[in-house]
Amino acid sequence: MAEFKSLNRRNFLKNIGVLGGTIALSQLPTDLWAKPTEIKLTILHTNDVHSRIEPFPMDGSKLQGLGGVARRSTLINKIRKEEKHVLLFDAGDMFQGTPYFNLFDGELELTLMSKLGYDAGTFGNHEFDNGIDGILKHFDKANFPFVTSNYDFSNTALAGKTKEYLILERGGIRIGVFGLGVNVEGLVDKKNYAGMKYLDPIAVANRIVPTLKNKHKCDIVICLSHLGYSYTTDQISDLKLAAATKDIDLIIGGHTHTYLEEPTRVLNAAGKETIVNQAATGGAILGRIDFIFNPKDKTKKVVFNNYKVDNNIV
Repeated sequence: MAEFKSLNRRNFLKNIGVLGGTIALSQLPTDLWAKPTEIKLTILHTNDVHSRIEPFPMDGSKLQGLGGVARRSTLINKIRKEEKHVLLFDAGDMFQGTPYFNLFDGELELTLMSKLGYDAGTFGNHEFDNGIDGILKHFDKANFPFVTSNYDFSNTALAGKTKEYLILERGGIRIGVFGLGVNVEGLVDKKNYAGMKYLDPIAVANRIVPTLKNKHKCDIVICLSHLGYSYTTDQISDLKLAAATKDIDLIIGGHTHTYLEEPTRVLNAAGKETIVNQAATGGAILGRIDFIFNPKDKTKKVVFNNYKVDNNIV
């Protein structure tokens, strides 16, 4: 994992540009790029928080002292005061990793995410650690939807309780969101996902994305992915997904606990760019991506930023 650097609004990760074209480089904050006639959409995201309610212990690890729900709440609220249109997503594995999960079976995680105002999440493999009944035990504590596009729960108790995709609107911008999960075979005890059918993520994406773009007229399409950033094998990853699909603007990744100094830009099947980002693990990083829309010519610029959640957040 790369060494973490202190990041804030005045130290943006030097990428800005128009999706579908060459992305120029910039170190300027987003408010200097957004013109009065443009609309800015701010995407915040986490992944693989793994029941990390408090900061990582000071144990000499690269993540020591980072994270903590209280700090994340402070940072998110600060950004919401600064920006008009903010969305907050999670890419899975919110469960398992600290005694909080063993004590509260996921109730605390879902309650806190609801208080933080998450707009949507998807399932990771560890959501199944207590089985489908375990997911449902405190499911009512989540006041936000879960999108699980390639997990078919039709023959389980979760039938009808997750969404295949989600349509949101902010500032007149239509946002389509769908979720893709890793194949849990070999990762999860079979009895814990009995009845669930795993669907090929690329086939699912190539079915859903045109629906979002053509039927629902979405201006931006976001995939919440728990597939993993990349592999040395043929396993489907975020990078493979981006290259094999069209019209996904942003893939918010999880599963591999990858921290990127800057998001990865992948040429998709149409020769345009798809952005892939992932925010480490344990809530140590809060990912941020701003889309700046020009409503007249329908172009959009992109600014990237990942915040280190440390004790400088007060």
